[in-house]
Amino acid sequence: MSGTPRLPRLLLIGSASVHTFRYLAGIAPHVAEVHLVCSGELPERYRVPNLGRVLQVGFGLAALGTAARIAALIDELQPDIVHVHQANSVAWHARRALAGRRVPWLLTCWGSDVLLLPQRNRWMKRMVAANLAAASAISSDSLHMAAVVRELAPVQRMDVLNFGMDALPPAPDIAAKPLNVLSCRLHKPLYRIDAIVRAWAEVEADARFAAWTLTVAASGEQSDSLRALADSLGLQRLSFTGFVSPELLAGMYRQARLFVSVPRSDATSISLLEAMGHGCLPLLSNLPANLEWVLDGVNGAIVEDIARLGTALKAQLLRAADDSQLAEAVALNRRLVAEKGLYRDNMGRFAAIYHDLLAR
Repeated sequence: MSGTPRLPRLLLIGSASVHTFRYLAGIAPHVAEVHLVCSGELPERYRVPNLGRVLQVGFGLAALGTAARIAALIDELQPDIVHVHQANSVAWHARRALAGRRVPWLLTCWGSDVLLLPQRNRWMKRMVAANLAAASAISSDSLHMAAVVRELAPVQRMDVLNFGMDALPPAPDIAAKPLNVLSCRLHKPLYRIDAIVRAWAEVEADARFAAWTLTVAASGEQSDSLRALADSLGLQRLSFTGFVSPELLAGMYRQARLFVSVPRSDATSISLLEAMGHGCLPLLSNLPANLEWVLDGVNGAIVEDIARLGTALKAQLLRAADDSQLAEAVALNRRLVAEKGLYRDNMGRFAAIYHDLLAR
């Protein structure tokens, strides 16, 4: 029998995160209906025409009634497929809800759930491993994370696939880009924004870079301490913007020549893809997922030692100030994003996984 496969009924399970909401909006055109189990309110901007039930639950380990509530919803809705986001306690609740039910489910790993959580203690490692082993298929946004998953548990199927940036913007006018650096990761210890602020002090002390500025976007638990650090260092060309909308952030990428992101652990970040697509030269920490996108000295730079971030930052400022060098790196980065980092294309690839699982 030929023809277009029937669109499946999807139950999406994930934390109240922009990543979950963005996935919901992107996958909706590929399914007949989508229902959501989430830990918070769904923002109005992400509501889609074919959205059905929305169930709010707690995903903490102490929320012992969550699995039963999800199981009751599954029995009521009879979805064709379940898609769970994160192999942490979200998947723990979902796995128990799905036990004994013949519904295929995809588990998408986000990064810290498999890269950091299993290192906390033996119990967490066992929980994550059991979640991974129980899923019908796993998706990971980097080859490195996929390898870690396979070390933790035997998996039935693995796909390496990221959520992607919304769309590839028009090619930037390199000559019109101001001499600006952008940091837009969350203000949490994981992302080491304090190291960027301290490195920037070295830049401001070097007369060669008197025309350069640094924009620190986003917010988080360390925002106040980061502002205090900048004040204590007497920094004059650093601005904090706080949280900004996606539209404003896109403008910040366009107005930057260099993007700096140096977390301790990370998978493929959407902010990296956005920076590459908008024409920023990436300066990144030495993480396996980053090495899948950036070759040091070719289309960006990898800092080996975070204690020498100031030196690395100044070296890349010299490179990013050269229009021809920047244009060459930007052209390569935009090709990479176009090939494997676009939102709409990758939502179609996720939908193809659903159809494959249903065809088994």
